[in-house]
Amino acid sequence: MPTVKCFYALMFFCTAGFQSAEATKMFWPNVNYDPDIPTIEAVLSYAAGERITNHRDMLAYFDALEHAAPDRIKKFSYGKTWEGRELIYLVLGSEENLAKLTDFERDIQLLADPRQTNKSAASLMKSMPAAVWLGYGVHGNEISSTDAAMMTAYHLLASPDHPMTQQIMANTLVFIDPLQNPDGRERFTSRYYASVGLEHSTDRYSAEHNEPWPQGRSNHYLFDMNRDWLAMTQPETQGRIAIMNRFLPLVVIDLHEMGSDSSYYFAPPAEPINPLMTQAQLDNITTIGKNHAKHFDAMGYDYFTREVFDAFYPGYGDSWPTFYGASASTYEVASSRGEVIKRKDGSLYTYADSVQKHFVASVSTIEATAKNREKLLKDFYQFQISAVESGKKSKSRYHIIPKQSDRAGTFHLAKLLSAHGLEVMESITAFKACGQTIDSGSFVVDRAQPKGRLLEVLMRQQVDMDKAFIKKQEDRRSQNLRDEIYDLTAWSLPLMHNIDAVQCGSVNESVLMDFKSPEQLPALMDATKAKVAYLVPWQDMAAGRFLTEALRQGIQLKSSDLPFTMASGASYPAGTLIIEVKNNSTALAGQVRHIADNTGAKVDAVDSSWVSEGPNFGSGNVVAMKAPKIAMAWDEPTSSLSAGNSRFVIERQIGYPVTAIRSEQLGYMNLSDYDVLILPSGFYGNAFGEGEINHLTDWVSDGGVLVTFGAATAFAASEKVGWLSVKSEHAFKENDDKVAKETGDSVAGSLIDTHEEWNERIQSEQSRPDSVAGVLVNVSVDQKHWLTAGIKPDVVAMVTGSRIYSPITLDKGKNVASFKSSDELLASGYLWEENRKQLAFKPFLIHQPKGRGMVIAFTQEPTMRAFLDGLQLLLTNTLFRSVAHSGKGR
Repeated sequence: MPTVKCFYALMFFCTAGFQSAEATKMFWPNVNYDPDIPTIEAVLSYAAGERITNHRDMLAYFDALEHAAPDRIKKFSYGKTWEGRELIYLVLGSEENLAKLTDFERDIQLLADPRQTNKSAASLMKSMPAAVWLGYGVHGNEISSTDAAMMTAYHLLASPDHPMTQQIMANTLVFIDPLQNPDGRERFTSRYYASVGLEHSTDRYSAEHNEPWPQGRSNHYLFDMNRDWLAMTQPETQGRIAIMNRFLPLVVIDLHEMGSDSSYYFAPPAEPINPLMTQAQLDNITTIGKNHAKHFDAMGYDYFTREVFDAFYPGYGDSWPTFYGASASTYEVASSRGEVIKRKDGSLYTYADSVQKHFVASVSTIEATAKNREKLLKDFYQFQISAVESGKKSKSRYHIIPKQSDRAGTFHLAKLLSAHGLEVMESITAFKACGQTIDSGSFVVDRAQPKGRLLEVLMRQQVDMDKAFIKKQEDRRSQNLRDEIYDLTAWSLPLMHNIDAVQCGSVNESVLMDFKSPEQLPALMDATKAKVAYLVPWQDMAAGRFLTEALRQGIQLKSSDLPFTMASGASYPAGTLIIEVKNNSTALAGQVRHIADNTGAKVDAVDSSWVSEGPNFGSGNVVAMKAPKIAMAWDEPTSSLSAGNSRFVIERQIGYPVTAIRSEQLGYMNLSDYDVLILPSGFYGNAFGEGEINHLTDWVSDGGVLVTFGAATAFAASEKVGWLSVKSEHAFKENDDKVAKETGDSVAGSLIDTHEEWNERIQSEQSRPDSVAGVLVNVSVDQKHWLTAGIKPDVVAMVTGSRIYSPITLDKGKNVASFKSSDELLASGYLWEENRKQLAFKPFLIHQPKGRGMVIAFTQEPTMRAFLDGLQLLLTNTLFRSVAHSGKGR
């Protein structure tokens, strides 16, 4: 049994001696380290791998390294988290290379654009270093990588005489992002050390090794930031991509953790591989993997490759960089889930073990980059050449986002593409393309640019997985084996924005200018001061954000359930906001102008309320909008991702505060002050008993609006609860007359003629449909319901999982939005054929009145990853127009 070393100072816990013993094995073998470079122990009072370093101490250590070797390491800030913690990256290199960092940035941008370099590319590649980017700790509870980052920096600075280090410093610039998710890590470390007793427990079931909700994986808004590279919603991701777009590192590695009983994973990746990646990129990452294998074999570390962690979805930290030309990969190390854990084989696995392996893989990556500097640079340049040339040859060279009624959506899409580093243009006059007239103010993106492959992977409607891989998955399904699709199969940005986009082979570029990507969509409002009212057409999220800001400022306003036409001939869609001068203060004109400028909304001033068609302002079809109090279930049993993503969408994208209430309190607290209660996706069956369900039922009946997302809808529809008059369906099975009926304890004889019939017979009679990894589907919207005011007839939603619901009958409620027919359903991705048929015409959005209140249920999650921008206006209606139509709002 290990001895126990106790630190009686209040800031330390007792630490098992085996951890200190492990710490003596750390770092690279047979290296003499410079005593003038401070060790982790010298700065933080514990050895590398002996304790989980928090964000503050990590910053302190890198400050100490920069102070000791300012000519070989520089620290930079790239932003702050939601909780105010600094995000940093380090650059390490030889004194000469680091002094020329600005020159390197200029040169890599030149090399990245063969339209400028041409003959000068060879001279650039001959002299410039290769940049490698190591990203650590994007998941806050995958803890070892940040300490490995500290070790890696120390090693490079403290071993200047080692031949490997000399080669590295001469040939590379090393970028280290040591902690991509400080908020999540702080959540983990504070909880972990708060649960430690006299000794660190090795029991995997101890409190130390089991985090409470929401765990430390996600950031403040509970986002899995390894999946945020597509939508770029979080400040951590936005800052990181901005820096990577400046320096365009050739090798990018994202370091993670996996289960405690695993070994170590590195590239090559599993299938499927995104077809827009090049063979050279895959070869380079395999070369780096072979370098790891050499060192891991020498040090006795087990590893595996290819079996899991694919390279298909472009929204990961190890896949997004490939589309500007990097060779990128994920590394995964077995996690100790704390300082020490007992594995299933009985061995003890320590934090130091995981830190050391990530350190070795980090140094090996940099070494392989240094050894292959010239090839990596050439492959990077060739990637840019081929991107431009293939774009020029493409018959669909130009991606055009025409000007349309959804101004906010088109602007956000153009701005997002620009933030990804793409060259976006805006038309200054109308022009002809693909046989149609494209209005002035439309956006155009040319595929013939260095990041043309990135453009394709973001905008293309369909990116296909390899046919052999798909066949393998279908075969696995037939054997009731889980498919190997790791994440989404669809992500097209125009579809997720519900924005029309076209591709054309040619465009008159003389009518285009560079899109300046302003911070805010310009408002459409003249200087006229209204005598009667201001009208805000309800057709995009600029209007939605105008509503939320106006309500927060106490402005009185109405909304029309039906479209109407003013005497002037101007037409307005259902949902249009009506702000009457008589009902507001004398400061109204200035308030409206300020809100319009902040939101980009279109605002018209009218001097008469006379309406030539549709409801007048005083009609019963025009409802008063109320500033609702919105509550959301928080904590167990909600899905932390659903809860966090939903709160983010409402607070940061729609612009309205949400009160998070722990689920256990909802069953007994006084909810009368709240107008809306959101149940994010989650499994509520064991959380609410009969008393709690009755309490919430009474609140709804008294005028409350209950909104459910995803799996919460299954709870609402369960027989135990009965809030929704729909049922979750079993998988549909064709009748087979050859199957005999059971009689007593036996069954009559039956016939099985083919292998296909045998496959059908061994399936469960009452199983759910097979789970869907993630596809984009087409949804039809009921245009006559007040809940869909301002919404297009067709929208796109994301379908995941295995839930399919029966439609609600008209005597109980309304199927406000339903999936399209089987032949029109799939918009993008790969969907099992059985699911495609069974999903057809089933509900996506359900409205069911209940007393003076109502239940509004999304059968899928409209806030998933906050990247379904095209559903935000529908969600806004759900939260705000519902209250105007409830017993409380009237």
